[in-house]
Amino acid sequence: LVLFTLFLYIDRLQVSSFTNEFQFHRAAIVRPLLTGVSRQRSFDRSSTYFAIKSSPQLVSVEGDFSTDENAATFEKGSIKAYLRAFYKFCRPHTIRGTLLASIAGTVRALLDTPGAFSNAKWGTMLPRAFIGMLALLLGNAFIVGINQIYDVGIDKMNKPFLPVASGEMSSSLAWAIVLFCGTVGPVLVYNFFPKILFKLYMMGWTLGAIYSVPPIRTKRNPIAAGLTIATVRGFLLNFGVYYAVSDAIGAKFLWSPKVSFIARFMTVFATVIAVTKDLPDTEGDKAFQIETFATNVGVSRLANLDC
Repeated sequence: LVLFTLFLYIDRLQVSSFTNEFQFHRAAIVRPLLTGVSRQRSFDRSSTYFAIKSSPQLVSVEGDFSTDENAATFEKGSIKAYLRAFYKFCRPHTIRGTLLASIAGTVRALLDTPGAFSNAKWGTMLPRAFIGMLALLLGNAFIVGINQIYDVGIDKMNKPFLPVASGEMSSSLAWAIVLFCGTVGPVLVYNFFPKILFKLYMMGWTLGAIYSVPPIRTKRNPIAAGLTIATVRGFLLNFGVYYAVSDAIGAKFLWSPKVSFIARFMTVFATVIAVTKDLPDTEGDKAFQIETFATNVGVSRLANLDC
């Protein structure tokens, strides 16, 4: 809760309205932005897709950033500029998902264990919980970071606000952050958690890496990409957190209906996200021969199906 509150505080410093920003992040909402031409829009508020009539080029927008923001707001080379670039590099909307899933999994595990709150050794559990959360955030930064390194060409078309694509962060610094996060995260899990959690963590680590890294690069196939995101964001994250908390409080893990529902629901939810996230990215995906459901089926048709 402390980490989540701190993150929201930092978040408030970066965006003018948390409420508006959160609305931009709702699943399945696609908001293309016209750059360089007239912004006359035509849209149906009941639809998850906003069409821009006169635009031959659509780029995706996240609530935290837009292509309109002035990169010169912070003096280049200043600490604020580096922090701003790092904040964007970590893809804040993915961090929120990780934090919320971790909090939900923790609360569920405590509620499912009689006497967990009254008998818990908080002096031991809280530091371990902090380490676990840190390991998850490092793993998250590793996955989204390596994606930006290998997708820099695509991002220049689809997400020019990202720091590597915009030039706010150098490739060498991006690699240093990715290597640090990709090394420290597994070391923490290996030393502080059961071996089964380390294996699950490395499974997510590996799937997240091969999603972006050639020659496998599963993002080039829509089914493989969807399965990768659904597995990591859906099953592994939620099951792993629940198992870690159960182990920390000395409870035996059991597949209860509640745990099963959470794992299945989040896997399906992550699958939908895997499909809808590509809706505003068709221009860059087509240019770099990335096959997605959006490029195959069409943006409007797929958006209507998702509704």
